[in-house]
Amino acid sequence: MKKGTPISEIMTRNVITLSREDSLETAERLFKTNNIRHIPVVSGKEIKGMLSYTDLLRISFADAVDESEESVDTVVYNMFTIEQVMAKNLVSVPSTTTIKEVAEILSKKEFHAIPVEDNGKLVGIVTTTDLMNFLLKQF
Repeated sequence: MKKGTPISEIMTRNVITLSREDSLETAERLFKTNNIRHIPVVSGKEIKGMLSYTDLLRISFADAVDESEESVDTVVYNMFTIEQVMAKNLVSVPSTTTIKEVAEILSKKEFHAIPVEDNGKLVGIVTTTDLMNFLLKQF
């Protein structure tokens, strides 16, 4: 395992994002169709928050809907906005941060994804799954 490997080596670069104006129904569809669990909320390229699939589960019965089902009961989603549900106080890292440093952050915090920002712009996202996949490739 190379020491000092930057997170840019394993981060997802083509990040699926939401805006604060998007609906929670749109968010759920993105989670399910892309098989992801975290979506940064942006204004342009600037990150404003992070929405996780767990955030949706807290306010709905989204997990009771069949994963392959396209229709979603939006009654609960119409009661909240992305702004109300998303996490706002984020930890982010520059793309030069080492994989070890990111692993240390995630091991001590209660979240599972970190946005990667360079010069105030979202350039990627790294998750605990990315870290596990990196570790597995080392063996």
